[in-house]
Amino acid sequence: MSTMTDPPKADFRLSMLINDTRYRSLTFQVIAAIVIALCIWYLGNNLIQNLRAAGLNISYSFLGDSAGYDINQRLIEYDSQSSHGRAAVVGLLNTLLVAFLACITATIFGVIAGVLRLSNNWLVSKLMAVYVEIFRNIPVLIWIIIIFTIMTAVLPGPRAFRGDNPTSSMLFDAFAFTNRGVYIPRPEFAHGLFSVTLLNWLVVIAGLVASWFVAREIEKRAAHKQEETGIRPKTLLPKLAVWFGPFIVLMLLMGLTWNIPELKGFNFSGGIKVGGPLIALWFALSIYTGAFIAENVRAGIQAISKGQTEAAAALGLRPGRIMNLVVLPQALRVIIPPLISQYLNITKNSSLAIAVGYADITATLGGITLNQTGRAIECVLLLMLFYLTASLLISMAMNIYNASVKLKER
Repeated sequence: MSTMTDPPKADFRLSMLINDTRYRSLTFQVIAAIVIALCIWYLGNNLIQNLRAAGLNISYSFLGDSAGYDINQRLIEYDSQSSHGRAAVVGLLNTLLVAFLACITATIFGVIAGVLRLSNNWLVSKLMAVYVEIFRNIPVLIWIIIIFTIMTAVLPGPRAFRGDNPTSSMLFDAFAFTNRGVYIPRPEFAHGLFSVTLLNWLVVIAGLVASWFVAREIEKRAAHKQEETGIRPKTLLPKLAVWFGPFIVLMLLMGLTWNIPELKGFNFSGGIKVGGPLIALWFALSIYTGAFIAENVRAGIQAISKGQTEAAAALGLRPGRIMNLVVLPQALRVIIPPLISQYLNITKNSSLAIAVGYADITATLGGITLNQTGRAIECVLLLMLFYLTASLLISMAMNIYNASVKLKER
């Protein structure tokens, strides 16, 4: 009678790092990582030595010096005596603002154009095709300049609103459209929960986020009830109550008021000024990137089998409901991956803002601050760090959403 025994394990030898397939790939990866690290160290050390020989040392102390220049479009308090660091923060917030707004509107334009391009109406389909082909084949910089030029040439100046018989008037006595920008009412809190305005707005945002979670829970409960009984409870009124009820109560408690813009002297004061450069950059990025998103949406819809649409139609669903409930949810798995690239392009293309005088981070930190201080390496490194961080965060957020909508197999 014989017994089965495991074969003796061979002792590890250095030659196995090359000859053994279990270790060979790992060995080459470690060697490549070491070579790359040495190259980076050599280049960095060479840069530091050359800067030291030229009497230049990498230092970020200039961020605390007075900037000495003004920024028209800003989300936080800033004046010419503020530091270069604060100017960089203002530019960073301006970049995030235009990127956020452009991502939203470009998505709206792209979804509408992508769906309408597949319309059975010949005229609508061709119009959307013309939009896509024209706007995506002309550089975005040209669209930025065109839109900004049209705004400054067509819209009236502030003096057109002056006098007993002005040639222009405010819309609803609250909105002023001028060649310098659009002036809209600014919401303010007469007796907010905090003395700091930002904290009051954070409370409002937190309330809206909480309402979203509650509304989502209502929708889940309705779906669960439908699965059990076959009858779906009505959710419109409960969701409206969840969204608007707490919001209205919060606004009443905080004393919401509106600061209306008024013409004083040579310009409007009060309210919120949405500058012409911001509008031009925002709209140009939206319509340009929207053309690419439209093609992504069209590809995603066409990737769905026609049998899905025919089955939904056989159940009596209308075309609009079929698109919203059957086609688009499945098409998202095809649309979202290229959509991430478009959002990244919007964020990086916002650096063209300097063409129309919009003070984004490239114009402030990479433009005026760099020219005044001469700290080119430091400014460029900070710019690279910002765009890299912003791109990675956008990719991470969209990949999380993509994972939530992808097909989950057993």
